[in-house]
Amino acid sequence: MRRNPKRLALALLLSAVVASVVFACIPLRVDMAGFLPQGHDAGSRFLFREVRGGVAASIITVGIEQAPPAELARISRAMQAELSHDTRFSTVLNGSFSMGDNASLRDVLFTYRYLLAPDPTVRDFSAPALSGAFAKVLDGLQSAAEPLFLDLALRDPTGAFFNVLHALQPDVQARLREGVWFAPDRDRALMLLRTTAAGMNLAAQQAAQDAIRAAFAASHPARARLLLSGPAIFAVQSAHDMRADIEKMSVLSLCLVVGVLYWRFRSLWVLAAIGVPFLLSLSVAMVVVRLCFGAVHGIAFGFGMTMLGVSLDYPVLLIGHRDAGEGPGATLRRIAPSLRLAVTTAVLGLTGMILCGLPGIAQLGTFAAAGLVTAAIVTLFIMPRLIVAADLAPRISGPSAPLARAERWRRWRGFCLVPVLGACAVLIVRPVVVETDLTALSPVRPAAKALDRDLRRGLGVPESSRLVVVRGDSPEAVLRREETLAPVFAALIRQGALAGVEDAAHILPSTAMQDQRRAQLPDDAVLAAAIGQAQAGLPFRPGSFGPFRGDVAAARHLAPLTPAGLAGTALAPALGPLLFQRDDGWWGIILPEAVVDDTAIRAALAPWPDVLPLDLNREITALTTYHTRLTLRWTALGIGAALLVLVWGLRDSGRLWRVISAVSAAMIVLLGILACRGVPLSLIHLVSMQFVLGVGLDYALFFARPQLDDAERARTIRTLLTCNIMTVLTFALLCLCHTPLLREIGWTVSCGTLLSLLFGFMLAGQAASNSATHAV
Repeated sequence: MRRNPKRLALALLLSAVVASVVFACIPLRVDMAGFLPQGHDAGSRFLFREVRGGVAASIITVGIEQAPPAELARISRAMQAELSHDTRFSTVLNGSFSMGDNASLRDVLFTYRYLLAPDPTVRDFSAPALSGAFAKVLDGLQSAAEPLFLDLALRDPTGAFFNVLHALQPDVQARLREGVWFAPDRDRALMLLRTTAAGMNLAAQQAAQDAIRAAFAASHPARARLLLSGPAIFAVQSAHDMRADIEKMSVLSLCLVVGVLYWRFRSLWVLAAIGVPFLLSLSVAMVVVRLCFGAVHGIAFGFGMTMLGVSLDYPVLLIGHRDAGEGPGATLRRIAPSLRLAVTTAVLGLTGMILCGLPGIAQLGTFAAAGLVTAAIVTLFIMPRLIVAADLAPRISGPSAPLARAERWRRWRGFCLVPVLGACAVLIVRPVVVETDLTALSPVRPAAKALDRDLRRGLGVPESSRLVVVRGDSPEAVLRREETLAPVFAALIRQGALAGVEDAAHILPSTAMQDQRRAQLPDDAVLAAAIGQAQAGLPFRPGSFGPFRGDVAAARHLAPLTPAGLAGTALAPALGPLLFQRDDGWWGIILPEAVVDDTAIRAALAPWPDVLPLDLNREITALTTYHTRLTLRWTALGIGAALLVLVWGLRDSGRLWRVISAVSAAMIVLLGILACRGVPLSLIHLVSMQFVLGVGLDYALFFARPQLDDAERARTIRTLLTCNIMTVLTFALLCLCHTPLLREIGWTVSCGTLLSLLFGFMLAGQAASNSATHAV
């Protein structure tokens, strides 16, 4: 047949143009938020929304080490001075809380001290109470601190200002050395920063981190080392790792597949022909995912690039089964029924991935399904005329003595029971443990998580796994609800259910509470009389407490302090994580300390429907369990549907049994290997096994297909071996990725597809029958 490859070249060119347009128009999303679920109840929805864009997501913890303590303290102070004036940061803390560092905040708190102080005794202006307060003032004036103490003591004899300051002391347990925070167990200076940008705003977070590094470099650190951690750091680092993984996978997968295909066919035109379904399947998969999810995540694209070895199975099967000079319909008549069954069952096997409810995993399943269906459609309806026009066929396609000898191994197929029974024994002795921690899906490196725990432990503020969420229509509603709950928490503390709580109302009382406290202040005449009685017999000059009377008189006419009134002060960052606004209203966070009896807390808060107690570990476990069950349910339905399709399509109980036994054996042994690894079975493993199931059905169906002759049998083995090599190698590349999630996918799929080939060959295959008149 005369070769005319122009049509093939044109098809490849058009496919490349389509792919280029799609890649240019659909950017990849690489932030972690795109891989997180929305949540299935109020608690999980709130939790993951705050993980995406909440205040906690913008926290950065800083460590400085590998230098003498004095040098570390100098660097810390220099960085604090530099970053405090940077608008990209709302909080820069590196030492003890000090009002001297913020004159505007000191003035606000001093002015509002009688409305803010939590201790009611500081507002007791009766003559006996003032007499005791004046006696303490006199003792202080007689001390060595008289010059510093005099003005403040006479204006605030009851100590309301100090009561406010004491209530605002930050709960940080780090060592204070050289005036800055140090880790308790090593020479490491510590800082706590919060960026003004949302934690998932990657560009802004990258700029903030660059500013931190620039401030560190400007301090001339010599041998010191800078450590950065926190959710914002994780987001940027994970995005960087994903981009690197995507680029690496794209190049290496392409090189591997091209190398394998050229080794098999020794023809650049074959590579060009196979490029058509690959480019089109990748383009269609990206468009479908974009339409379904609004964006294409980088992990889904990286997974799609490794699908090279699978989406190319169908054109490889077509070309690999064609004899030179054979017409476009002849090859399809032999393999199209099996190919259609393989595609249908593979897509049904991905049902659990697509409908698991996790956006990232659902993207992987949708990407895979769309790519496989497109590759199959192009193979069935476009490829035949292209390969016939270019007269493409395997360089070696006849019977093979080595392959014929390999066929004889099937006489020992009974020994396949040995690994299957061994895997069953392993599963009995070491049952597979289902992972209930959703962080198993996190793209954050384990070393980064360990550093974050270390820095938080050094600050003495580890992440609390429990919190109470209060919702209201306004900040006033939230603050009043928290004040209503104060007696409830006080009772729980007395019962020993918890040690204490931290909330926004502790920092800023509601306007109603401030009005109530203001109403307790006496008018000037009553206060003057009480002062006169209290200072009788004490060596104070008349009018010494005139400034005190003036401040109380001014406090009686103050408008209540609100969150807006604290904006721009050093107290706003402390209030922000505990009281904030979202699209659906205002939210307050109450942080219980040292929870002992979670059941008692939940029972005590049950009467208030707008109060939601959350145990983050319980929420994550419940969410993982929910999505795992959803995945298993849809997987079971998908497998059931695939089984019905096989029964209808094969209509041969012998072939059906061989296909099912081959796939089942591969899956059981794969489970046994996972159990031997000691790795908990996470959603990633479940969805990877679904992918393996689809590939295993593909292999088993082609091995079980009746053969025309020995040459056809040899073509099937060669072609499936080529497909398997591509799949195993491309997915094995994922083991080189920085992203843990991709590594687990790569390990599971590459191991599972290799087992699928071996068991498919041994259990599903049958000897060639020269008397067969057709193949299904």
